[in-house]
Amino acid sequence: MQQAQLIEDTVRGLGYQFVEANWAAAGLLRVTIDRADGSPVTVEDCERVSRQLQYALEVDGLDYKRLEVSSPGLDRLLRTPEDMRRFAGLAVDVTLRLPFQGRKKYRGILQAIPEESTDGPEASYSIAWDEALLAGLERRRPGADKNKAAAAGRRATPAQEPQELRFSMAEAREVRLVPLLDFRGRKS
Repeated sequence: MQQAQLIEDTVRGLGYQFVEANWAAAGLLRVTIDRADGSPVTVEDCERVSRQLQYALEVDGLDYKRLEVSSPGLDRLLRTPEDMRRFAGLAVDVTLRLPFQGRKKYRGILQAIPEESTDGPEASYSIAWDEALLAGLERRRPGADKNKAAAAGRRATPAQEPQELRFSMAEAREVRLVPLLDFRGRKS
């Protein structure tokens, strides 16, 4: 059985979603998992998968020095059509392989795709944005210059047409969630 397939089968067998496996220098094996129900991955989840993977890798005789199991993080990569459906409506950064209209990087809201749309590298996805939306995202970014972001938001007029970028996974180098953190504590 192929190494990646063994890891994926083990992770899925425990009821988790397999995201990726990377072999790094000095024998480090990094496995990224997620929860199918959308709740955050806990340390206990990582421990459970790590223990099971240690047994499975030992039985198959796969050589590694260290095993690291983690969640995809707040700025996770979106790679599959399921990821695109799950995170529709959230802010994403899209980096294209080739420039489009003079730029490769775009930020916007990932648009929902129909369930029956084709899967695979040629499936079409889209993000939408306008200046007010981008200013709002900038204001929520930790460490952002609040005055600069507010001024950009005031310059955006409501009559401005939202813009849209359509792309396929073959055209995108990377699609990543925009992490939105709030360190102000609980809301009353």
